[in-house]
Amino acid sequence: MIKPTPSLQSLWQRGCDFLGSPLAIMGGAMTWVSERNLVAAISNGGGFGTIACGAMTPDILRKEIQGTKTLTQKPFGVNLITMHPQLDALIDVCLEEKVGHIVLAGGLPPAPAVKKVKDSGAKLMCFTPTAALGKKLVRMGADALIIEGMEAGGHIGPVSTSVLAQEILPEIRDVPVFVAGGIGRGEAIVSYLEMGASGVQLGTRFVCATECVAHPKFKQAFMRASARDAMPSVQLDPRFPVIPVRAIANEGGKKFMEKQREVITRFDAGEFTKEQAQLEIEHFWAGALRRAVVEGDVETGSVMAGQSVGMVKLEQPTSEILAELVQQAENALSQRSKG
Repeated sequence: MIKPTPSLQSLWQRGCDFLGSPLAIMGGAMTWVSERNLVAAISNGGGFGTIACGAMTPDILRKEIQGTKTLTQKPFGVNLITMHPQLDALIDVCLEEKVGHIVLAGGLPPAPAVKKVKDSGAKLMCFTPTAALGKKLVRMGADALIIEGMEAGGHIGPVSTSVLAQEILPEIRDVPVFVAGGIGRGEAIVSYLEMGASGVQLGTRFVCATECVAHPKFKQAFMRASARDAMPSVQLDPRFPVIPVRAIANEGGKKFMEKQREVITRFDAGEFTKEQAQLEIEHFWAGALRRAVVEGDVETGSVMAGQSVGMVKLEQPTSEILAELVQQAENALSQRSKG
């Protein structure tokens, strides 16, 4: 097990205490990727793994939690999407399975969901894009916050990690705050810890872990890509909002643009209602992430990746990735102390 030096330990002690892990490094919840094997490997390596529930049903989530427990005795969390139609039942599963940390992502969590988690004694983590919303979430009962910048993979907001950190870290001190988005090296981890973060969350960096079950072609796409290849999806018409998704540019991205043009033309011709047109656009990517991660369709599937993908160069064990991050962080601290 990796044992950080006292200088690094003191910087992220609050995050380690909150997570119950030796390293305050969370695994980002990536649908189809953050399942039992990778989650357990991150926790066993000293970090904190997080199951990505995504669109799982309660029964499937229960099996995933139980499967993770067979692979690790260490703490791990579950990330739930607030818009999931069975959110209440999913929380029940987490509580029945004694999950210690629940992350509510994808929008402002409903008050009843917050109350249910809080009443159970589990620790509640929420995402915030602003200091004002972060303070509101803390008042609602969030035990910790995650701030994630636009450099991240998957669905993204409009503001960079470095700006969010400057806006939020000095303002919110009463709960631990974890920083995510575009982090690929230990030097960046140290810089956010020194700004007041209690820990960090990384997703993209773990996709090419040996234990990750993603298709070999999906991993190869990551190892070949540079930062500039991870592009946000483009919205063609403000009448039909598209939540940007950052993924490696491919044929699927071009076809999405074509689909938007086709739908807009048909809407303008009176063939679609506004609602029908919006659904046509939103349904384009249905199953696209699964096609890429599980089936290896990296041409027309959605290869969601953060801009830190340019730092992913080889497949290696999760424990090795964590050890590298810690070593880089400690080297950075050592250089500063000499300076």
